[in-house]
Amino acid sequence: MKNKIKERLKELRKENNLAQKQIAKIINKSETGYASWEQGLAEPGINDLIYLSEFYNVSIDYMVGKDEI
Repeated sequence: MKNKIKERLKELRKENNLAQKQIAKIINKSETGYASWEQGLAEPGINDLIYLSEFYNVSIDYMVGKDEI
């Protein structure tokens, strides 16, 4: 599941034409912290997943790779 989260984060960010720095600022995280999610070195917490799923208008299941759109 970890790999799917990092893939989805990167995919959704790029689809929305956002840089890592921009999305990190939007979600009030450090750029390094956000980048570690996309690299699979760390995972976002549940509150971050909820916020990101609402921001991108996708389900949390999609974010973690359990569903396809």
